[in-house]
Amino acid sequence: MKPKTARTGTPQVRCAIYTRKSTDEGLEQEFNSLDAQREAAEAFVTSQAGEGWKAIPLRYDDGGFTGGNMERPALQRLLADIKDKKIDCVIVYKVDRLSRSLLDFAKLIETFEKHKVPFVSVTQQFNTANSMGRLVLNVLLSFAQFEREIIGERIRDKIAATKKKGKWSGGFPVLGYDVDRSGPSAKLVPNARELPRVREIFQLYLKLGAMLPVVDELSRRNWKNKENRTTKGDVRGGKLFDKCSLHALLTNPIYIGRVRHQTNVYPGEHEAIVDKEVSDEVQNMMRKNARCGGPLVRNKHGALLRGLLCCKGCDRTMVHTYTQKGGRIKYRYYTCTKAIKSGRRACPSPSLPAGEAEKVVVDQIRALTSDAGLRAEVIKQANAQYDAEIAEMMNERVQLERELARHVTEIRKLATSGASDSATTALIADLHEKIASAETRSKELEDLVHDREKDRLTHEDVVVAFEDFDTLWDALIPREQASIIHLLISRIEFDPKESSVSVTFHPTAIRTLMNTKLGGAAA
Repeated sequence: MKPKTARTGTPQVRCAIYTRKSTDEGLEQEFNSLDAQREAAEAFVTSQAGEGWKAIPLRYDDGGFTGGNMERPALQRLLADIKDKKIDCVIVYKVDRLSRSLLDFAKLIETFEKHKVPFVSVTQQFNTANSMGRLVLNVLLSFAQFEREIIGERIRDKIAATKKKGKWSGGFPVLGYDVDRSGPSAKLVPNARELPRVREIFQLYLKLGAMLPVVDELSRRNWKNKENRTTKGDVRGGKLFDKCSLHALLTNPIYIGRVRHQTNVYPGEHEAIVDKEVSDEVQNMMRKNARCGGPLVRNKHGALLRGLLCCKGCDRTMVHTYTQKGGRIKYRYYTCTKAIKSGRRACPSPSLPAGEAEKVVVDQIRALTSDAGLRAEVIKQANAQYDAEIAEMMNERVQLERELARHVTEIRKLATSGASDSATTALIADLHEKIASAETRSKELEDLVHDREKDRLTHEDVVVAFEDFDTLWDALIPREQASIIHLLISRIEFDPKESSVSVTFHPTAIRTLMNTKLGGAAA
């Protein structure tokens, strides 16, 4: 039974006022849109005081929630209180504040009628207790839903037009990029600290040849997705990579300076941070792995040079294959992929006996301790790669300087705009934090360049790394031998003109072997 007013004995009508705003823009103001809606509703309730109407003090405010669905915390609390018989009437400023979906609104009205709770719109007065009122309500709501769908189409068309011009259309930036808002329109700019990490991820996939090994390596390094914050302070991203997030990164055309919209890809106005040739090589490897399950499956016969051996004559990979008789492998060899696809005459390189080719490569590794000329060439190759890494770090420092200049410009722009609201203050504080982070990274790069200079290889380093190679090699099973080969070597080329094999070593692998030897000796 409803409570009655003390003065007239009229049954008291407990009125719940529901307010909603689609975006959170302006909600930090002292008097915002939700307050204006509530004030208008309270004035209407006061005008009905003679009928026993009274607004309950509990607020049902959904700030920053769309009316296209019912996933709104205040709306759910309102429905729960209706079911608990704590509310006798629902008041809104306009119909579309409650819902913009005709289907959802029908469900809400059904709930209201089930619990005998009237529904009132302050600016569109009608009574849901009669058929005419319900007809007017459905007509109004149909227009509200039509308006929402038109707005959605306009937004989708704007996004399509924006991406077609290669511009940033909003959302969170991906790893490797930030959003520069200092100009007339927001645009993507490289993040100097994350840029080398993105490039390294692409190289890791080319080196390891499959998703899971890369995921494991990124987890070992504690490398995570980009962390972003919403305007409400909620954290998005910042988690360790899995196969899905790694696949999304490796297949995102944004890294080669392009923008994807649905099935179309357009040239972007932002700077590419990954070479197109590297990206294309990654995409080709991913397609190949999708067909045959990856290198671990393909290399089940322990081919030592699998994925490393290339034909210098036509710059194509040489694949491992074999013939068999009676279920047993009779003959293993490496063949150029161009010869396989276009015929024997298309490639100058003959098929190479696998055992002999592998022995040549292993002998070259052994010769590093005795052949001074070979050792000098390996050291030259390795130090050239160190020089390239140093140049990359120096380039990152240049990018950091640009990033710092952008942040300083944006702070000056905000400081002179005259705005003093909490959002502006928070943005300035965030920019100061980014400046501090960039300065810290710049100092780290300076130290890394210094360390890399000290890491340059000498003749003594190579001798220490490979002096016990024979003992190590003979103790390994074929699959482990293949892993060692891939650890030490980045590329093997067969020259059909000279009938020779040249090997390019990983400089970091040589240093790792050397440090392992020294560490074991010290222990």
